[in-house]
Amino acid sequence: MPDRAVLPRAFFARDAATLAPALLGTRLVRVTPEGQRLAGVIVETEAYVGIQDRASHAFGGRRTTRNESMYARPGTAYVYFTYGMHHCVNVVCAEAGDPQAVLIRAIRPDEGVDAMRALRETRAVVRTERDLGSGPGKLCRAMAIGRELDGLDLCAGADLWIEAGPGVGRVSAGPRIGLGAVGKWKSRRLRWWARECPFVSTARGRG
Repeated sequence: MPDRAVLPRAFFARDAATLAPALLGTRLVRVTPEGQRLAGVIVETEAYVGIQDRASHAFGGRRTTRNESMYARPGTAYVYFTYGMHHCVNVVCAEAGDPQAVLIRAIRPDEGVDAMRALRETRAVVRTERDLGSGPGKLCRAMAIGRELDGLDLCAGADLWIEAGPGVGRVSAGPRIGLGAVGKWKSRRLRWWARECPFVSTARGRG
């Protein structure tokens, strides 16, 4: 069992644009099959706000094997593989049947840092601690989060969960990163990050 309180389902039962900034300063925790606890404070998030959001995997009510977890109850993990290279972990929110989710873009590692470095360095050299989780693919590799955790109940407190954390202080907001041709949704301010935090995913997000 986790040694800190797991955030309850009620915490996630709100729209993605409200949950995304609320997740900043909480702690993402992964316990590996070997029993190693890896954890980091969430410092950057993006909201995907439902079927009207052209950047969402569920735009227009799209429902596939890949994104089925987006339609689950709040507090479910949605993990997908992208660009044939890396995984991304999202927190499903709102209510069952309403496919809203928050992408965890970056963490500040604070437990199991050496183990995280070993996991990351199977693919790339990690020059500084700030590089361990400064992007959605990086943090998933550092925390051994893969597609096998898709659909996991984050409120159960096993394998992967979110718990209360130390907070992050001041927060900034801006457009999401890496979107394609999604019209007006490209400029919507649906990304939040800990202001001036060196662990976020882009230099642009640190100031």
